[in-house]
Parts: sequence; structure tokens; C-alpha cells
Amino acid sequence: MTRGSAAQDSGTAGLLVASVAVIAAIGTWGVIDPEGIVAIASQVVDASFRNRGWFIMLTVSVMLIFCVVLAFSRFGDIRLGADDDRPEFSTPSWIAMLFAAGMGVGLLFWAVAEPLTHFDFVRGHTDDGVAAHQALLATNFHWGIHAWAIYGVTALAIAYFSFRRGTPMLVSAPITYLFPKERWAHIVGWLSDFMAIVAIAIGVGGSIAMGVFQVADGIDVVMGGISAPPWLVATVFVLIIVAYIPPLLVDLGSGMSRLSNIAVSIAIALVVFTVIFGPTQYLLNSVLVGFGDYVTAAIPRGFQTPVFFDDALSRWFSDWTLTYMVWWIAWGPFVGVFVARISKGRTIREFVIGVLVGPTLFSVFWFGTFGGIGLYESLNGAGDLAALTASNVERVTFELLERLPLTTLTTVATIVAAFLFIVTSVVSAAFVLGTFSTGGDPDPKPKIRLMWGVLLGVVGAAMILSGSIDAVKKLIALGALPFVFITILLMVCLARGLGEELKMEAPGDAHR
Repeated sequence: MTRGSAAQDSGTAGLLVASVAVIAAIGTWGVIDPEGIVAIASQVVDASFRNRGWFIMLTVSVMLIFCVVLAFSRFGDIRLGADDDRPEFSTPSWIAMLFAAGMGVGLLFWAVAEPLTHFDFVRGHTDDGVAAHQALLATNFHWGIHAWAIYGVTALAIAYFSFRRGTPMLVSAPITYLFPKERWAHIVGWLSDFMAIVAIAIGVGGSIAMGVFQVADGIDVVMGGISAPPWLVATVFVLIIVAYIPPLLVDLGSGMSRLSNIAVSIAIALVVFTVIFGPTQYLLNSVLVGFGDYVTAAIPRGFQTPVFFDDALSRWFSDWTLTYMVWWIAWGPFVGVFVARISKGRTIREFVIGVLVGPTLFSVFWFGTFGGIGLYESLNGAGDLAALTASNVERVTFELLERLPLTTLTTVATIVAAFLFIVTSVVSAAFVLGTFSTGGDPDPKPKIRLMWGVLLGVVGAAMILSGSIDAVKKLIALGALPFVFITILLMVCLARGLGEELKMEAPGDAHR
């Protein structure tokens, strides 16, 4: 064994030990003292948002511009793989997998609750019609192209260096590849992988908590309850653990893809059902108006902070917009590796357009439909779902379904979709964490995947014990904040790698 390989093995072993120790410590602390960890997380996150909110927004906006420039420049012809590679998946299947990986259970959870929460806040400052416009715009902004630009930059960097330069699928790979002899690069690379693991674990743990809260409330609705009791929440959590442990012991194959497709199909069926059996004309108008507002305001809004407004708006901006941006950053390494794996053979232009446009259009339709029916009730006096968002946000989607036909069927379908989204997310995340923590092993051993599955369960339990979705959001933001700087570094590495490639091209050569 050479000195270099011995050092690399030592670094990999150290990364595994350090990451497991830190995640286990965070999870254990959250279980033992949930109030303490939430208090500290809130202090750190609030201070960071006050001082560096502008930096987060600028970083995300630059990522979006960077992606667009790549797509519509000569870099867009470069293929993610050899020049004769072609995509493994059809474009519709590819976009469906992008969507399932990037959003998952969050869409089901916030479908109605988020637009109504924003509406309830804004209506205190303006008339209800303007408040409805602004509520949909804010929601679409949070789930739109800026989120996918974060995923896109991370995935592009990993895919380009992996498929074109032969590096392992690690966050650190672009850094160590471009600077192989620099000691600082290996240190920064190690820290990048470590911070990616922490961000993924905390982000997925938060999704577990959201999913458990929603599934438990859905079951409670079917049982005729008013609010899911703690024993039901605990039972759902145990059932999810039992469901995702067995897949961790076998190869990650077509079975997980099939489960993801089922979950996405249920989600599509729910939104189509709501359009048909809800106030159809109103909802289609809501989707159209939401799309128009978003297209005209998305880019400028990425450069806006509430610097000239009151403390209430600053608090809303921190609790929602900034939290969402770092939330997507937390998921960036996990989604990035998955998106990179399914994108081999596509050109950068195909990749960017597919990643930014496809899922964003679905999100606009999704929130225009579910948010639109909630706004319809609030504006026309047909009910007041907005009040429920303040007292029981987990139940809002199910409360809406009670306004439509076949309530039991749609409620059960939502529960099943949420359950499947959680299981597939945890299994995929455990696989990615195993890859990261073993130096890029494309097929980490079952015991490694099982270990990460257990740790994700511990972190999820800590999130559940925190007692509220607001606390979960703070904990996710805390895990993601350090990774903001890594995403910038990945973007710089990608730009340098692409620039070097074009310089090496012969005149007239093109990547087709």
C-alpha cells in the first residue's frame, strides 16, 4: 500500500467515525433535551439570518444565473459523460424522478398550509385580493427555480467530474481533482464531505418528522379524531422505521424506483381530482395567475430582502424565505448525487432546462390548485382553512379533502403517498450517506446503510420530540448553514473545470 492510499484510507475511516459520532450526538441530544437543542438552534440561525441573509439570497440568485448562462452558452453542448453517451431514461421519466427526489413529502405537507399562512400574514397589511396574489407568489418562489438551481449546481458539479473526469461521486471530488497536490484542498474536501453528511442527515430527519406528523394526523382523521395523540405519532414513527429497514439490507434497485413512481402518481391523481371536483374555473385561473406573477417576479425577488420594512416582515422573511433557501441547500448533496446518477448522457443544456423548468411548472400547478382552493374559501366565505394553519398545520390538507367527494379515499391516498415518500427518501439518503462516508463507494455495504438508517431514525425522533414544525425548520437550517460556502466552492470548481475543457478542445470540435 502506498503512502497516499494509506492516507486516503485513514481519511475515509476518520470521516466515517467523525460523521457517525456527530450525527449520533445531535440525535441523542435532541431526544434527551429537545427544548435545549431547539433553543440553541434558534439563536444561531436567527443571528446568521440577521447578519448574512443578504449573502444567502445573493448566493442562490448567482447559482440560478450561473445555470442559465451554462445552458445558453457553448458550455451547454458539453455532455455529462463521454461524447457518445446517451441518456438512460426518457425525458418524462427523468423529470418525474427529479421531482420525487427534490420535493417529496414537503409538497403534500405544505400544499394548502403554506399559501394560507402567507395569506393570513399579508392580509393584515393590504386588501385580501392583493394578499392572495402575494401568498401564491411567495409559495411559488420558495418551491421554484431558485430551489432547483441549488440542486442543479450541486448535481452538475458531481455529474461533470464523475462522468467526464472519472472522479468518485463525492462533494469533495471536484476540489481534490482540480488541486491534487494542495494540502488545503484535501482538508477542505474532507470538511466538505463531512458537512454534506451533517446537512443531509438533519434535512432528512426533518422530513421524517414532517411526514410522521402528517401521516399520524391523516390516520386520526380517518378514525374521527380531532388531533393526533402522542401514541399515534409514536406508532407511525415505528411503522416507518420497520418499513425502511428491510430495503436497506438489499441492493438499491428498481423496487425503490417503483415506490417513488407510485407516490408521484398518487400526487398527480390528487391534484387532477381536486381540479375536477373543486371550483374548476377558479382553480385554473389561480394556476394561470400564479404562473404569470411568478414569471414576472421570480428573478427580481431573488435579490430582495426586507431591509426597508418593519420587524414583522423581517421575521416572516427569516422564518420562510431564508429558511427555505438553506433547507434546499441541506438537501443539495443528497439530491445532487441522485440527480447526477440519473442524468448521465445528457448535455448540460438539457440538464439545466429539465431541472429548472419541469419540476417548477408542476409546483406552480400544485400550489395554484391546492392553495387556490384554500384561498377560494377564505375570499368567498365558504370556510376558513387559514385559521387552522395556526393551530394544526398538519391537518390542513386533510381538512381541505373533506370539502371534496370521496373524502376517505383521497385521505387514505394522501397518507399512502406521504408514507412512501418518507420511506424512499430515507432509503435513498442512507445509501448516499453510506457512499459519502466510505470515500465514494458506489455500493456501500448493507451494514453501513443500516447504520445510517438507524441514525436517521434517531435524528427524526429528535425532530419529532421538538414538538413543532417551526422547531424542525430551525434545526434543518442549523445543519445547512455551513454548507452554503461549499456550494459556492462547487460552483467555482465547475466553472474552472468547464473552462479548462474548452481550452483543450481542438478548433471546431464540439461535444455532441
